[in-house]
Amino acid sequence: MRLSTKGRYGIKAMVDLAINYECSSKLSISQLAEKQGISAAYLEQLIGSLRKAGLVTASRGSQGGYSLSRAPELISVGAVLKALEGSTAIVDCVGTDGTDCTNVCSCSARPLWLKLQRGIDNVLDSTSIRDMADDYKIQSERMN
Repeated sequence: MRLSTKGRYGIKAMVDLAINYECSSKLSISQLAEKQGISAAYLEQLIGSLRKAGLVTASRGSQGGYSLSRAPELISVGAVLKALEGSTAIVDCVGTDGTDCTNVCSCSARPLWLKLQRGIDNVLDSTSIRDMADDYKIQSERMN
């Protein structure tokens, strides 16, 4: 599995929203884009996918912006990546979308791919955005 910039920047934006979650304030696209060092237009596309998946909410007005739809400990990294990347399968034959591979039942490598996929899914689904925000805070404190 190779993450695209969508997945990488989307996770980082969700961590920024998680850090801000405790303040009960919203972050604008421009604030998030500045923190990430990416264009606001690109980030807006990512946030749109996260909103569609029900992970982020938006509000308009002078106090408007974006926030997490629920507590960061209730949002898994897996849910974020699925919203942004679609499948997190390392190879097509272990994905949930089915496979066109005619070799599935006789493939000698498939058991390994399945083990790897289960391990990846376990990490992604058991790691919350809160976990990532907490780890980021610790990392930031070490750097200062």
